[in-house]
Amino acid sequence: MYLPRMPLMITSGLLILAVLALSACQQDEQKSTANRQRPPAEVGVVTLQAKNVPLTSELPGRVVATRMAEVRPQVSGIVQQRLFDEGSQVEAGQQLYQIDAARYQAALTTAKASLTRAQASFDTANTQYQRYQALIKDNAVSQLDFDNAKSAYLQSKAEVAVAEAAVQTAEIDLAYTHVLAPISGRIGKSNVTEGALVTAGQQSALATIHQLDPIYVDLAQPARELLNLRRQIAAGTLKRDTLGQVRLLMEDGSRYKHAGSLQFSEMSVNASTGSVTVRALVPNPESLLMPGLFVRAVLEEGFRENAVLVPQRGVTRNRQGEATALVVNQDNVVEARALTTGRSVGNQWLVEGGLQTGDRVIIEGLQKTAPGATVIPVELPDDSAKNSSIEKTVVVEG
Repeated sequence: MYLPRMPLMITSGLLILAVLALSACQQDEQKSTANRQRPPAEVGVVTLQAKNVPLTSELPGRVVATRMAEVRPQVSGIVQQRLFDEGSQVEAGQQLYQIDAARYQAALTTAKASLTRAQASFDTANTQYQRYQALIKDNAVSQLDFDNAKSAYLQSKAEVAVAEAAVQTAEIDLAYTHVLAPISGRIGKSNVTEGALVTAGQQSALATIHQLDPIYVDLAQPARELLNLRRQIAAGTLKRDTLGQVRLLMEDGSRYKHAGSLQFSEMSVNASTGSVTVRALVPNPESLLMPGLFVRAVLEEGFRENAVLVPQRGVTRNRQGEATALVVNQDNVVEARALTTGRSVGNQWLVEGGLQTGDRVIIEGLQKTAPGATVIPVELPDDSAKNSSIEKTVVVEG
C-alpha cells in the first residue's frame, strides 16, 4: 500500500543533501577567497642566539651565628656585679660578671700558708739529707739513719709539690670569680641579676654571645638538584671555575646589599626532607642578619656555554601539556615546533631541544596566525619586546 511512496521520499532526501553540500562548498569557496585576499599578518619575532648563560637557583635558608658561646660560672657564689650592657658588643677576655671572691681569697691565703710550712719542712729535711750524704761516706752515720733522712727529704719535697698545686687551684678558683667573655661578639640578655646565687656547672647560662660578622647562612638544596648539578659539571655542559657568589633576599622581600660566598655542602642527605645543607659565609657589618632569621638566597651555580634561550612569551602549552612554539621559516611561513625546556632564566626558558640558533620565534601576534600561514616578521630586540605595539596578548592553548 505504501511501496509507491518510498522512491519519492528517497528522492527528496537526496535533493536536500545535494542542496546542503552545494551550500557548504559555496561557503568554503567564499572563505578561501577571503583568505587569499587577506594580507599576511604582522608578527613580532626574536631570532635565537647562542651565548654563555649564568645559571642561578633560589634556595631557602636560615641565618646561623659564626660562633656562639654560652657564659657559665666555673665557681659557686653570689653575683655581685654585672659589668656589661645587654645587647652590646663585647671582646674576648672582657669581664662580664663579678662573683663574691671572699671565700676564694681566704682559700688562697690558706693554701699559701700551707705552702710556706711545707717549704720550711723541706728545707730542714734537705739540710739533714745533704749532711748525711757526706757522713755516710765516712761511715759516720748508720745506713738506717741515712735512709730515714732520705725518706724525710723526699716526703717533704712531695708535700711542697702538693702545697704548690693547692695554691694554683686556689688562684684559679679566685680568677674564676671574674667571669670573662670567651669570644668576641654581641651579647644577649643577662639571665641573672646582682644577688643571684650561681653554681659551678649549672645548666642555665648566665648569658649568650653570638659572633655575627661575618655570619653563616645554611641553605637547603634538594638532593636531586645537587645530583643534577654535579652530573652537568661532570659532563661539561655546566662550567664552574670557582664557588659562586650568594645574594640574599630578606624576609620582607628586600635585597641584602652584601654578597656572600659558598663554604661547603654537607656530605649526607637529610632523611626527613631529602635536602642537603649548603653553607654560605656572608658579611654582616650592620648586624642586619640575626641568628634564626629566614632568608632566600640566589646561588650562582655556574654558566652554560652556547645556551639557547627563548622568551617565555613565545612558548605555549598544548592540551597534552607539551611546550610548543611558532617559528617563522625562511619563506616566512609559520611552523609549529615541540620544545624541551629546562629551567627558567629571568623571563626566558633554557631550551634543551626543539629550537636552535637562528630560529625566528614568534613572541607577539600569536593569535593572528597559525601553522602554515604566511606572515610578515618584525624583528624585536630582547630589550624592546615588552614595549612593542604589535600585540600585547599571549594566547595559551589547551
